[in-house]
Amino acid sequence: MTDASRTAGDAVVAAAVALFDERGYDQTSVDDIARAAGVSRSTFFRQYGGKDDVVFADHEVVLGALRAVFDAPHDSPWRAVCAAALAAFDHFAGDLDLARRRYRVVRGIPALRDREIVTVFRYERLFADHLRERAPGLEPVDAVAFGAAVTAVHNHVLRRLIRDEPGVSRTTLARALDDLLHRFGVHPDGEPPAADDLVVAVFPRRMPLAEVARRLRDDLP
Repeated sequence: MTDASRTAGDAVVAAAVALFDERGYDQTSVDDIARAAGVSRSTFFRQYGGKDDVVFADHEVVLGALRAVFDAPHDSPWRAVCAAALAAFDHFAGDLDLARRRYRVVRGIPALRDREIVTVFRYERLFADHLRERAPGLEPVDAVAFGAAVTAVHNHVLRRLIRDEPGVSRTTLARALDDLLHRFGVHPDGEPPAADDLVVAVFPRRMPLAEVARRLRDDLP
């Protein structure tokens, strides 16, 4: 997609979401959107399948951009997923008026909320697929869990920004993602020792199990 066509597409999305927010989703026709965006009805249908597609058109752009993020070199696949989440945040936070309007529209239409759930899963799957590809041997459940956690943290912080909560910024998300890397034990900088770290004890094979248990009870807090 060229810069010119992308700009035109942005104008259609902005016009559609603004009309949905101001007039109501059901009360806005495709003709209304085309007229407001300065495009023909046929152009609208060629670019978007319908009214619900135009609401989520930004996500197609972002998902494509995140694949490009993953194609770039990274020192850690886990950190690459966090970098992708930050890139997604930058996109949506870059036009908060549009993000807030879309949030209000989607929240008020059950069918759009269902579509949003499916869209969120696409991010989770993209993140999990990247981890499985770049970390051979990784348990699928770990890839899925991390991908879902990153997506949930991103969405939580973005919603707080959309609701104009004080003190929420890109840094809020970056810190939350850094904490997530530590929680999963995959932070590239390593982990400081903790009181509940694994302890390995060695006993003679001939020692009775009861004595082994007794010593463990006495020595471990």
